[in-house]
Amino acid sequence: MRAVVFDAIEGQPEVRKVPEPSAPPGGVVVRVMATGMCRSDWHAWAGHDEITLPHVPGHELAGVIATVGTGVERWAVGDRVTVPFVCGCGRCEWCRTGQAQVCPDQQQPGFTHWGSFAELVPLHAADTNLVAIPDQVGFEAAAGLGCRFATAYRALAGRAGVTEGEWVTVIGAGGVGLSSVMIARALGGRVIAVDRNPAALAVAAELGAEHTLLASENVPAAVADLTGGGSHVSVDAVGGEQTCADAILSLRRRGRHVQVGLLPPVDGHPRVPMARVIGWELDVLGSHGMAAVDYPEMMALIAEGRLAPQRLIERTIGLTEAASLLPVFDTARVAGMTMIDPRLP
Repeated sequence: MRAVVFDAIEGQPEVRKVPEPSAPPGGVVVRVMATGMCRSDWHAWAGHDEITLPHVPGHELAGVIATVGTGVERWAVGDRVTVPFVCGCGRCEWCRTGQAQVCPDQQQPGFTHWGSFAELVPLHAADTNLVAIPDQVGFEAAAGLGCRFATAYRALAGRAGVTEGEWVTVIGAGGVGLSSVMIARALGGRVIAVDRNPAALAVAAELGAEHTLLASENVPAAVADLTGGGSHVSVDAVGGEQTCADAILSLRRRGRHVQVGLLPPVDGHPRVPMARVIGWELDVLGSHGMAAVDYPEMMALIAEGRLAPQRLIERTIGLTEAASLLPVFDTARVAGMTMIDPRLP
């Protein structure tokens, strides 16, 4: 099969022919119809995650089951499926109680094993992790759920508990940030979107952001002025010391911050304004995807047209362009999701 492969941390990815994967016990092999590229893929390429080289990235995908392994009960060849980017083991207490996103023995395509920047991808514990795609939902829309849309849904609805009329500041207007804008509005929030890219902010406004701010501004001061003291909820959808600090400092007293973007270490640990967290009694919450058991409610809203993740797709590219784009994706000026179709050159 064709796949995007890199041999060294920060090495140039290239498209190669590699052996087709086999279905693991209890797992499946999926023929990839669409897979997203996001900043998490760049983090793996840059060495911020433990990976085994050579490596095939890609962790948010949708496709059709090509092979079924031994012990799988719920799925068959030809089923249309997607999967959370965190795949639980299916055996531990966390998986048994519907919290596979924090499974201590989790698998992650594109991190713990070869991922979906390929024509085929193996997936583990299928009966725990696979999610059926309704006929009304396209592969590209479904692929965008695994890392970004579902992560934003869990962060805002499950972790922060956004309620009607609350101010929500979203820093970063890429895939997960724009997903957060759309979902926060659906939950009744009043959204302020922040990004360095005016085009991305224009998209955020189209999706319901009440105000937009360029990242070059004094974000906490601007948010305080717009909201009369700060937002109730903030989301760092980028993952950097400055974006995390701006998000936390934009909160009002007793506010809730959700960290979604991965924070690369600086001298061992990222620096976070904890004095403000303590003094203002802020809640700092992590959000790590969403378990498969929590998908049906969100998938039903998509099938009904009440949520439209396909609106977030900016472009679709092939594997060759994906190999060129990955090393510079942390600085790419995108206004939405980049999708890869492995059937394209």
